[in-house]
Amino acid sequence: MSDFQRNLFDQIQKKSNVSPDEIFNVADSVKNADLSDEKTIRNLVRQLSRMANKPVSKEKEDKIVKAIINQNMPLDMNSLNQLFKK
Repeated sequence: MSDFQRNLFDQIQKKSNVSPDEIFNVADSVKNADLSDEKTIRNLVRQLSRMANKPVSKEKEDKIVKAIINQNMPLDMNSLNQLFKK
């Protein structure tokens, strides 16, 4: 793992209390997931919410699910932050 990656994971862990191992486990589970399936996406959003101990409202969950299903997820960090702040 590069220094950049290690620093990134350290920052994530400090802010969310989610370990790199947990992140890799979720990433592995998503590799073969059907991201066009609403139920799969909702389960993933709920899992991530629990891991980060950050509640996600039904309205926010609906927006995230819709964005993923419509393949309309922002690719830059500012746009992602705006999506999650709404």
